[in-house]
Amino acid sequence: MKWPANVQIKEVGPRDGLQNEKAFLSTEDKIHLINLMSRTGLNYIEITSFVNPKWIPALSDSLEVAKRIERVPGVTYAALVPNLRGLDKAIEADIEEVSVFMSSSETHNQKNINKSIGDTFPVLKEVVQEAQMAGKNVRGYISTVFGCPYEGKVSVNNVIQVADKLLEMGIREISLGDTIGAASPKQVQIILENLLKRYPIDKFAMHFHDTRGTALANVLMSLEMGITTFDSSAGGLGGCPYAPGASGNVATEDLLYMLHQMGIQTGINEEKQLEAAQFIQERIGRALPSRSLQVFTGRPAPTVNEGGE
Repeated sequence: MKWPANVQIKEVGPRDGLQNEKAFLSTEDKIHLINLMSRTGLNYIEITSFVNPKWIPALSDSLEVAKRIERVPGVTYAALVPNLRGLDKAIEADIEEVSVFMSSSETHNQKNINKSIGDTFPVLKEVVQEAQMAGKNVRGYISTVFGCPYEGKVSVNNVIQVADKLLEMGIREISLGDTIGAASPKQVQIILENLLKRYPIDKFAMHFHDTRGTALANVLMSLEMGITTFDSSAGGLGGCPYAPGASGNVATEDLLYMLHQMGIQTGINEEKQLEAAQFIQERIGRALPSRSLQVFTGRPAPTVNEGGE
Protein backbone atom coordinates (compact mmCIF):
# COMPACT_ATOMS: atom_id res chain seq x y z
CA MET A 1 0.00 0.00 0.00
CA LYS A 2 1.37 3.41 -0.98
CA TRP A 3 0.46 5.97 1.66
CA PRO A 4 0.26 9.71 0.96
CA ALA A 5 3.44 11.65 1.69
CA ASN A 6 1.57 14.41 3.51
CA VAL A 7 -1.69 14.82 5.40
CA GLN A 8 -3.39 18.00 6.60
CA ILE A 9 -4.76 18.03 10.14
CA LYS A 10 -7.51 20.53 10.92
CA GLU A 11 -7.65 21.15 14.67
CA VAL A 12 -11.24 21.63 15.83
CA GLY A 13 -10.76 21.34 19.60
CA PRO A 14 -11.34 25.01 20.51
CA ARG A 15 -14.76 24.84 18.85
CA ASP A 16 -16.03 21.28 18.51
CA GLY A 17 -14.17 20.20 21.61
CA LEU A 18 -15.16 22.95 24.01
CA GLN A 19 -18.78 23.39 22.90
CA ASN A 20 -19.86 20.31 24.82
CA GLU A 21 -17.75 20.69 27.96
CA LYS A 22 -19.56 21.15 31.26
CA ALA A 23 -16.56 22.97 32.76
CA PHE A 24 -16.61 26.56 31.52
CA LEU A 25 -13.23 27.64 30.22
CA SER A 26 -12.32 31.28 30.75
CA THR A 27 -11.73 33.59 27.80
CA GLU A 28 -8.07 33.90 28.80
CA ASP A 29 -7.63 30.13 28.83
CA LYS A 30 -9.26 29.76 25.41
CA ILE A 31 -6.95 32.40 23.99
CA HIS A 32 -3.92 30.75 25.56
CA LEU A 33 -4.95 27.34 24.20
CA ILE A 34 -5.28 28.68 20.66
CA ASN A 35 -1.97 30.52 20.97
CA LEU A 36 -0.28 27.28 22.04
CA MET A 37 -1.82 25.49 19.06
CA SER A 38 -0.65 28.22 16.70
CA ARG A 39 2.94 27.35 17.62
CA THR A 40 2.66 23.60 17.00
CA GLY A 41 2.94 23.72 13.22
CA LEU A 42 -0.80 23.35 12.68
CA ASN A 43 -1.91 25.37 9.67
CA TYR A 44 -5.64 25.26 10.40
CA ILE A 45 -7.44 25.87 13.70
CA GLU A 46 -11.19 26.16 14.10
CA ILE A 47 -11.22 28.57 17.01
CA THR A 48 -14.88 29.11 17.88
CA SER A 49 -18.50 29.25 16.78
CA PHE A 50 -20.65 32.33 16.20
CA VAL A 51 -23.82 30.52 17.20
CA ASN A 52 -26.34 32.23 19.47
CA PRO A 53 -24.91 31.96 23.03
CA LYS A 54 -28.31 30.68 24.16
CA TRP A 55 -27.59 27.45 22.26
CA ILE A 56 -23.86 27.12 22.96
CA PRO A 57 -23.14 29.14 26.14
CA ALA A 58 -19.63 27.67 26.40
CA LEU A 59 -18.63 29.75 23.36
CA SER A 60 -20.45 32.96 24.26
CA ASP A 61 -17.16 34.89 24.20
CA SER A 62 -16.43 33.96 20.58
CA LEU A 63 -15.93 37.51 19.29
CA GLU A 64 -13.51 38.47 22.06
CA VAL A 65 -11.52 35.25 21.64
CA ALA A 66 -11.25 35.72 17.88
CA LYS A 67 -10.12 39.33 18.21
CA ARG A 68 -7.52 38.72 20.91
CA ILE A 69 -5.63 35.60 19.78
CA GLU A 70 -2.09 35.99 18.49
CA ARG A 71 -2.29 35.20 14.79
CA VAL A 72 0.62 33.34 13.28
CA PRO A 73 1.29 33.78 9.55
CA GLY A 74 0.41 30.66 7.59
CA VAL A 75 -2.30 29.52 10.01
CA THR A 76 -5.93 29.65 8.88
CA TYR A 77 -8.22 30.68 11.74
CA ALA A 78 -11.72 29.35 11.07
CA ALA A 79 -15.10 29.49 12.79
CA LEU A 80 -18.53 27.92 12.53
CA VAL A 81 -21.40 30.20 11.46
CA PRO A 82 -25.10 29.25 11.38
CA ASN A 83 -26.63 32.30 9.69
CA LEU A 84 -26.02 35.84 8.47
CA ARG A 85 -25.90 37.25 11.98
CA GLY A 86 -23.12 34.82 12.86
CA LEU A 87 -21.36 35.66 9.60
CA ASP A 88 -21.39 39.36 10.43
CA LYS A 89 -19.53 38.59 13.66
CA ALA A 90 -17.09 36.30 11.87
CA ILE A 91 -16.30 39.05 9.38
CA GLU A 92 -15.91 41.58 12.20
CA ALA A 93 -13.46 39.17 13.84
CA ASP A 94 -11.57 38.79 10.53
CA ILE A 95 -11.99 35.01 10.40
CA GLU A 96 -10.24 33.62 7.31
CA GLU A 97 -12.60 30.71 6.67
CA VAL A 98 -16.17 30.13 7.76
CA SER A 99 -17.90 26.78 8.09
CA VAL A 100 -21.58 26.05 7.67
CA PHE A 101 -23.20 22.91 8.97
CA MET A 102 -26.19 20.63 8.59
CA SER A 103 -27.15 16.99 9.02
CA SER A 104 -27.87 14.19 6.59
CA SER A 105 -30.66 12.91 8.87
CA GLU A 106 -33.88 14.88 9.27
CA THR A 107 -34.34 14.43 13.02
CA HIS A 108 -30.79 15.44 13.95
CA ASN A 109 -31.07 18.48 11.68
CA GLN A 110 -34.26 19.51 13.46
CA LYS A 111 -32.64 19.06 16.88
CA ASN A 112 -29.39 20.77 15.91
CA ILE A 113 -30.61 23.62 13.68
CA ASN A 114 -34.35 23.72 14.46
CA LYS A 115 -35.14 23.45 10.75
CA SER A 116 -35.86 20.73 8.23
CA ILE A 117 -33.12 19.78 5.79
CA GLY A 118 -35.08 21.43 2.98
CA ASP A 119 -35.48 24.68 4.94
CA THR A 120 -31.79 24.74 5.86
CA PHE A 121 -30.45 24.95 2.30
CA PRO A 122 -31.72 28.51 1.54
CA VAL A 123 -30.25 29.80 4.81
CA LEU A 124 -26.86 28.26 4.09
CA LYS A 125 -26.89 29.43 0.46
CA GLU A 126 -27.33 33.01 1.65
CA VAL A 127 -24.45 32.63 4.13
CA VAL A 128 -22.18 31.09 1.48
CA GLN A 129 -22.89 33.85 -1.02
CA GLU A 130 -22.32 36.64 1.50
CA ALA A 131 -19.15 35.01 2.81
CA GLN A 132 -17.74 34.64 -0.68
CA MET A 133 -18.56 38.28 -1.45
CA ALA A 134 -16.56 39.17 1.68
CA GLY A 135 -13.60 37.18 0.32
CA LYS A 136 -13.94 34.26 2.71
CA ASN A 137 -13.48 30.58 1.94
CA VAL A 138 -16.42 28.44 2.99
CA ARG A 139 -16.26 24.92 4.34
CA GLY A 140 -19.23 22.66 4.99
CA TYR A 141 -19.91 20.06 7.66
CA ILE A 142 -22.33 17.20 7.09
CA SER A 143 -23.26 15.55 10.38
CA THR A 144 -24.59 12.01 11.01
CA VAL A 145 -23.07 10.67 7.77
CA PHE A 146 -22.45 7.27 9.35
CA GLY A 147 -25.40 7.07 11.71
CA CYS A 148 -27.94 9.19 13.58
CA PRO A 149 -28.65 9.06 17.32
CA TYR A 150 -32.39 9.35 16.58
CA GLU A 151 -32.88 7.51 13.27
CA GLY A 152 -30.11 4.93 13.29
CA LYS A 153 -28.69 4.14 9.85
CA VAL A 154 -28.54 6.96 7.33
CA SER A 155 -28.96 6.29 3.63
CA VAL A 156 -25.98 6.95 1.38
CA ASN A 157 -28.43 8.76 -0.91
CA ASN A 158 -29.21 11.23 1.90
CA VAL A 159 -25.52 12.07 2.18
CA ILE A 160 -25.15 12.42 -1.59
CA GLN A 161 -28.15 14.76 -1.84
CA VAL A 162 -26.83 17.04 0.89
CA ALA A 163 -23.31 17.01 -0.57
CA ASP A 164 -24.70 17.83 -4.01
CA LYS A 165 -26.53 20.89 -2.68
CA LEU A 166 -23.57 22.17 -0.66
CA LEU A 167 -21.08 21.80 -3.50
CA GLU A 168 -23.51 23.49 -5.90
CA MET A 169 -23.42 26.50 -3.56
CA GLY A 170 -19.66 26.76 -4.11
CA ILE A 171 -18.48 25.29 -0.81
CA ARG A 172 -14.77 24.56 -1.10
CA GLU A 173 -14.60 21.42 1.05
CA ILE A 174 -17.03 19.14 2.87
CA SER A 175 -16.13 17.50 6.16
CA LEU A 176 -17.97 14.19 6.50
CA GLY A 177 -18.89 13.75 10.15
CA ASP A 178 -19.23 10.55 12.13
CA THR A 179 -21.16 12.43 14.78
CA ILE A 180 -21.86 9.49 17.10
CA GLY A 181 -18.72 7.48 16.40
CA ALA A 182 -20.65 4.65 14.77
CA ALA A 183 -18.64 4.21 11.57
CA SER A 184 -16.70 1.11 10.60
CA PRO A 185 -13.97 0.98 7.94
CA LYS A 186 -16.33 -0.86 5.56
CA GLN A 187 -18.94 1.86 5.93
CA VAL A 188 -16.29 4.51 5.29
CA GLN A 189 -15.30 2.68 2.12
CA ILE A 190 -18.90 2.53 0.86
CA ILE A 191 -19.62 6.20 1.53
CA LEU A 192 -16.41 7.35 -0.12
CA GLU A 193 -16.80 5.06 -3.13
CA ASN A 194 -20.19 6.65 -3.79
CA LEU A 195 -19.07 10.24 -3.31
CA LEU A 196 -15.81 9.90 -5.24
CA LYS A 197 -17.71 8.70 -8.30
CA ARG A 198 -19.29 12.17 -8.39
CA TYR A 199 -16.67 14.58 -7.10
CA PRO A 200 -12.87 15.07 -6.89
CA ILE A 201 -11.23 13.65 -3.80
CA ASP A 202 -9.96 17.05 -2.66
CA LYS A 203 -13.55 18.11 -1.98
CA PHE A 204 -13.72 15.91 1.12
CA ALA A 205 -12.26 15.72 4.61
CA MET A 206 -13.11 13.22 7.34
CA HIS A 207 -14.33 14.03 10.85
CA PHE A 208 -14.34 10.97 13.08
CA HIS A 209 -15.48 10.66 16.67
CA ASP A 210 -14.01 7.86 18.77
CA THR A 211 -17.08 6.75 20.72
CA ARG A 212 -16.47 3.06 19.96
CA GLY A 213 -12.70 3.21 19.56
CA THR A 214 -12.77 2.89 15.76
CA ALA A 215 -11.68 6.40 14.73
CA LEU A 216 -8.07 5.53 13.81
CA ALA A 217 -9.21 2.44 11.91
CA ASN A 218 -11.56 4.68 9.96
CA VAL A 219 -8.75 7.14 9.28
CA LEU A 220 -6.68 4.27 7.92
CA MET A 221 -9.44 3.25 5.51
CA SER A 222 -9.86 6.88 4.44
CA LEU A 223 -6.12 7.06 3.71
CA GLU A 224 -6.42 3.92 1.59
CA MET A 225 -9.22 5.64 -0.32
CA GLY A 226 -6.97 8.65 -0.94
CA ILE A 227 -8.28 11.15 1.62
CA THR A 228 -5.57 13.46 2.97
CA THR A 229 -7.48 15.91 5.19
CA PHE A 230 -8.72 15.01 8.68
CA ASP A 231 -10.36 16.91 11.53
CA SER A 232 -9.17 16.11 15.04
CA SER A 233 -9.31 17.57 18.51
CA ALA A 234 -6.65 18.18 21.15
CA GLY A 235 -6.84 15.53 23.84
CA GLY A 236 -9.86 13.93 22.17
CA LEU A 237 -12.16 16.69 23.37
CA GLY A 238 -15.59 16.88 21.84
CA GLY A 239 -19.06 15.52 21.42
CA CYS A 240 -22.30 16.92 20.12
CA PRO A 241 -24.94 18.55 22.36
CA TYR A 242 -27.61 16.98 20.14
CA ALA A 243 -26.12 13.49 19.92
CA PRO A 244 -26.59 11.80 23.31
CA GLY A 245 -23.74 9.46 24.21
CA ALA A 246 -21.35 10.72 21.55
CA SER A 247 -17.80 11.08 22.79
CA GLY A 248 -14.98 13.26 21.54
CA ASN A 249 -13.23 13.57 18.23
CA VAL A 250 -10.23 11.46 17.37
CA ALA A 251 -7.40 12.90 19.46
CA THR A 252 -4.97 15.02 17.46
CA GLU A 253 -2.01 13.52 19.31
CA ASP A 254 -3.06 9.92 18.60
CA LEU A 255 -3.61 10.76 14.95
CA LEU A 256 -0.21 12.45 14.73
CA TYR A 257 1.51 9.48 16.35
CA MET A 258 -0.02 7.02 13.90
CA LEU A 259 0.68 9.15 10.82
CA HIS A 260 4.25 9.97 11.81
CA GLN A 261 4.99 6.33 12.60
CA MET A 262 3.77 5.51 9.10
CA GLY A 263 6.18 8.05 7.61
CA ILE A 264 3.39 10.48 6.69
CA GLN A 265 4.30 14.12 7.23
CA THR A 266 1.96 16.67 8.86
CA GLY A 267 4.27 19.58 9.67
CA ILE A 268 3.11 19.43 13.30
CA ASN A 269 5.38 19.07 16.32
CA GLU A 270 3.98 16.25 18.46
CA GLU A 271 5.48 17.47 21.73
CA LYS A 272 4.09 20.98 21.31
CA GLN A 273 0.69 19.55 20.46
CA LEU A 274 0.84 17.38 23.58
CA GLU A 275 1.66 20.45 25.66
CA ALA A 276 -1.45 22.18 24.31
CA ALA A 277 -3.53 19.10 25.11
CA GLN A 278 -2.04 18.90 28.60
CA PHE A 279 -2.94 22.54 29.20
CA ILE A 280 -6.58 22.03 28.30
CA GLN A 281 -6.75 18.81 30.34
CA GLU A 282 -5.51 20.68 33.41
CA ARG A 283 -7.98 23.52 32.90
CA ILE A 284 -10.96 21.22 32.39
CA GLY A 285 -9.98 19.17 35.42
CA ARG A 286 -10.54 15.68 34.09
CA ALA A 287 -8.52 13.12 32.19
CA LEU A 288 -8.98 13.36 28.43
CA PRO A 289 -9.19 10.21 26.28
CA SER A 290 -6.05 10.82 24.20
CA ARG A 291 -3.80 7.77 24.66
CA SER A 292 -0.72 9.74 23.64
CA LEU A 293 -1.55 12.40 26.22
CA GLN A 294 -1.85 9.71 28.91
CA VAL A 295 1.65 8.49 28.03
CA PHE A 296 2.99 12.06 27.93
CA THR A 297 1.60 13.09 31.30
CA GLY A 298 2.64 9.79 32.87
CA ARG A 299 6.31 10.31 32.09
CA PRO A 300 8.60 10.22 35.13
CA ALA A 301 10.05 13.57 36.13
CA PRO A 302 13.66 14.10 34.97
CA THR A 303 16.36 13.53 37.59
CA VAL A 304 18.57 16.40 38.74
CA ASN A 305 21.47 15.27 36.57
CA GLU A 306 19.46 14.33 33.49
CA GLY A 307 20.47 16.19 30.37
CA GLY A 308 23.16 18.33 32.01
CA GLU A 309 25.75 18.72 34.69
